[in-house]
Amino acid sequence: MSVDAAPARRAAAAARPTVDLVDDRTSALREKVVQTAALNLLDRERSLLQFNRRVLAQARRADVPLLERLRYVTIVSSNLDEFFEVRFADYIEAVREPGSGITQADLAAVAQAAHELIDEQYALFNHEVMPALQAEGLVVLNHAQRNAVQRAWVAKFFEQQVRPLLVPLSLDPSHPFPQVANKSLNFIARIGGRDAFGRESRIAIVKVPRVLPRVIRLPAALTPARQGFVLLTSVIRAHLSELFPGRTVESFSQFRVTRDSDLEVVEDDVTNLRQALRSGLTTRHFGQAIRLEVVASCPDELTHFLLEQFGLPEVALYKVNGPVNLVRLNQLIDQAEADRLRFARFEPRWPAANLPQGHPIFEQLRRRDVLLHHPFESFEPVVQFLREAVGDPDVLAIKQTIYRTGAQSVLMDLLIEAARRGKEVLAVVELKARFDEEANINWAERLEAVGAQVVYGIVGLKTHAKMLLVTRREAVASAHGGGGAVQTRLRRYAHLSTGNYNPRTARLYSDLGYLTADPGLTADIDRVFLQLTSQTQARPPRHLVTAPFGLHKRMVRHLRQVAGAARAGRPARVVVKINALTDPALMQGLIDAGAAGASIDLIVRGPCMLPPGVPGRTENIRVRSVIGRFLEHTRVLYFRWGEGEDDEVLYLSSADWMSRNMFRRIELAWPVRDKAMRQRIIDEGLVPYLHDERDAWLLDATGCYRRVSETGVSAQQALMQRFS
Repeated sequence: MSVDAAPARRAAAAARPTVDLVDDRTSALREKVVQTAALNLLDRERSLLQFNRRVLAQARRADVPLLERLRYVTIVSSNLDEFFEVRFADYIEAVREPGSGITQADLAAVAQAAHELIDEQYALFNHEVMPALQAEGLVVLNHAQRNAVQRAWVAKFFEQQVRPLLVPLSLDPSHPFPQVANKSLNFIARIGGRDAFGRESRIAIVKVPRVLPRVIRLPAALTPARQGFVLLTSVIRAHLSELFPGRTVESFSQFRVTRDSDLEVVEDDVTNLRQALRSGLTTRHFGQAIRLEVVASCPDELTHFLLEQFGLPEVALYKVNGPVNLVRLNQLIDQAEADRLRFARFEPRWPAANLPQGHPIFEQLRRRDVLLHHPFESFEPVVQFLREAVGDPDVLAIKQTIYRTGAQSVLMDLLIEAARRGKEVLAVVELKARFDEEANINWAERLEAVGAQVVYGIVGLKTHAKMLLVTRREAVASAHGGGGAVQTRLRRYAHLSTGNYNPRTARLYSDLGYLTADPGLTADIDRVFLQLTSQTQARPPRHLVTAPFGLHKRMVRHLRQVAGAARAGRPARVVVKINALTDPALMQGLIDAGAAGASIDLIVRGPCMLPPGVPGRTENIRVRSVIGRFLEHTRVLYFRWGEGEDDEVLYLSSADWMSRNMFRRIELAWPVRDKAMRQRIIDEGLVPYLHDERDAWLLDATGCYRRVSETGVSAQQALMQRFS
C-alpha cells in the first residue's frame, strides 16, 4: 500500500511570570541556534512570520467571502500577539544572554520582518477589505463621516454607556504612570492649560474598559440601506476633551503594550502547582514589555514618552495606520447581517457507514475500530461515547487527558456527572496549556469538588497526548451452559486523537480521531495513565509510541530505514503531515534519506526550518503548506522502506516534529494496522493535500513560499463535498 498508489482523481475529493518546562527558555533557544547554524536551516521566527503572511494572503482572495477575509486579518493579529508574547520575548531574552548565539542583528531582522508584515496587514485592511465591505453596505463610520443625527446618537451613547466607566488619569508625582496590563487599550493625551489646582500637568492616560464592546452597531434608522458601525475608540476620541473640562487636548493617540506572557514556575520548588499557577495568572498581565503599538498620527513626543515608560527601544515601536488591535473587529463579523458574505454553512456528517446511529457505541466497537475525520465528520460520536459511558451502570471507570477543552465543555460536564454517579474518574489536567491555564484550573477544581481524581501530569513535562479510556464490566458466555453465577470480565474502550477534546474547535480544525476496543492498544493506554499517576517505570507499551521515551528514536529509526532502502535501490518514501518542523535530528534524518534518493513530501502548516530543493542536499524533498477554510491540525506520519507489507507503516500522532514535543511533553503516536483504514487515511489525509492547487503553498530553498495556483483543486473543498 503506497501513498502514490492512490489514483490522482482521489485528490479531487513585572517579574515576568512564567510556568514552563524544566529547560530554561534561553538555553533551549541557544541550543536551537547552534544546531540551526550547523545544518544551514531556516530561521524559525521568520518562518513563523511567513506562516502568518500566508494566512494574510487569504484576506486577498476574491473567492473568499468578504467577512471571512476580514476574519483572516483578525486571525493574523491574534497570531502576532502570541508571537510577541512568547516567541519574540524569548528572542529578546536570548540577546541579553552571553553566548546565546543570537545577536542584535538577528533581533533587528526578525523585528523588521514583523514590521513589514504588520504594514502589509493594515494596507490590505484599509485599501481592500474595508472598501469592499463598504461597497456591500457594511460601513464603519468615523467622527468626520458621521452626520449630525448620528453624532447626536454617539454623544448620547458616550454619556450614558461609556463616560461613567472612564477614569482619566493626569500624571504628576502623586499620580505616577499607571500599571498598564498586557494588550489593554488606552489613550494618551497631551493636555494644555492648568488643572483645578493651578498646575500644568501635561500628560494624561485614559484606560478603555474591557467590558465595553469595541464595535457598536448604529440603529438601522440612522443608516438607511446600510449597516452602520462605530468603533469604541472613535466614540472616545470624539469626546476625549469632555474628560478634561477647562483644558485643551492638544494631541492624543491610542496605545497598547504587549508583554511577555509565558508562565514560568520552577515546578520542583512548588508544593502545589495549581496554587502556584493561580498566583502566577494574577501577575501575567504585567510581565516585561515587548511591543508598543500606537496610531500612525501619534506625535513623537508621546511615542518617546511611552517608550521611556515601558523601557523599550525604538525598534519595539509599531505605528499602525488604523485601529490598534484589529482582533476586536471580530465583533463586526459577528454582528453583521450578511450571510452571503460568510462561508456557506457546513454541517459535519455523522459517520453512519462506520457507526450507525441508534446502536450502542460499545457494542459496535467490539466489532470494529472507527476512524473519525473532523471537521468533515462530526465530533458528536466522541461526546456520545462519553455520554453512554456516564449513563451505563456497567462502566466502572473513566480516564481522560485534558489539554485545551474550553471554558465551557460538555465533555467536562459529563466527567463531573460520572463522578457524581460514583464512577471512578481520573482527569489528567494540563495546567500549563498556554493561555488556557485559568480554564483548566477551574475544571480541575470542579472535578475535585465532586470526588474525581485529578492529577497534573509529570513535573517538567506538558501532557499533550489526547486519550480517553473507559473500563466496563461485561458478562462472559459460560462454556458449560447451565445456571450458576454469571461470569464477568473487565473490557476497555478508548478514544485517541490528533487534536483536542473541544467540540467547538473540532468544527474548525482538521483532526483524526480513533475509537477502539483493541485489547493491546487499550492496555497500552492504561499503562500510560498509570505512569502519569504513579510515575513508576511502567512496562513499555507494545503498540503505542510515547514521548519523551521512544517517539523521537522511532521516527529517527524509520528515517534511517527509508535511507537504507533508497541506497539499496528499494522503494523509499516519506510523507509527513504536521503543524511544525523544527527538530534538528529529525530534519537531519530527512536530509539523509532524501540525499540517499528517497522521495519525501512534507505537508507542514506552520514553521518549517528545513529548506527543500537544495542541489545535492534536499533536492528530493518537497515542502508544502495548506492554508484554507479550516486550520490544518492533523498529524499523519507515513514511511515506506521496501516492497513488502511489513516494509511500511502509518502513524497518527498528537506530536509535531519539534524538540519540545519529543523531549518535553507527554505525546502519543499509534500505528494504524487495519489496511482499509490505513488506505482511507492516505486517501483523505495525505493524497488530496499533495494534489491541492488552490490552498497550497510551496516552500523554496530560500525560505520563501509561493502559491501553487489561484484555481484548481482544493483538498478541503473536495473533502467537504465528499462528506456533505
